[in-house]
Amino acid sequence: MPEPSGWQRITESNPDHSHWYVQRFRTMAAAGADLAGEARLVDAMVPRGARILDAGCGPGRVGSALAAAGHEVVGVDVDPVLVAAAEEDHPGPTWLVGDLAELDLPARGITEGFDAIVCAGNVMTFLAPSTRREVLRRFAAHLRAGGRAAVGFGAGRGYAFEEFLADAGAAGLEPEVLLSAWDVRPFGQGSDFLVALLGRAGETAAAHR
Repeated sequence: MPEPSGWQRITESNPDHSHWYVQRFRTMAAAGADLAGEARLVDAMVPRGARILDAGCGPGRVGSALAAAGHEVVGVDVDPVLVAAAEEDHPGPTWLVGDLAELDLPARGITEGFDAIVCAGNVMTFLAPSTRREVLRRFAAHLRAGGRAAVGFGAGRGYAFEEFLADAGAAGLEPEVLLSAWDVRPFGQGSDFLVALLGRAGETAAAHR
């Protein structure tokens, strides 16, 4: 069994945390907040009707917006409370309970790869440090040829951007574009947020020949 994630430790110590998190985003949605910024970027990365994996989908905020744009979405999250909320609030996509460190969708009957993987909401910083490279390796394994992963998280959360990029490289992923926000602002020295668009090693170089 993989080391428990930071999210699992939080919910074990506070069983109400997941319900609070669900209600937080329901309240924001009801107030008309813009919750689809990550989805807009990912939508621009892929052809119409693409297959997209929402890794660490939570209550379905990003995946549901991508499904509404016409994509085939599978969402996976370790928290059954969040997945139940996604199923209730956003029917249509396939929502699954699962640990990203053990991600093996072909074993669950989902045999096709993905044109894109989105990992938003600081999910990477909630992972147990010992599982980070394995999660990224499994992302690479679930991408179709030419597919890309979009991973975003903030600074100051115990996972340095340089360390993340090194882990991605060790997992067979190479950066194509680095941004400092989901609204396509360039990444630079001093940026306090990273959105990394990653392709599988070798495919990135081939695409630029």
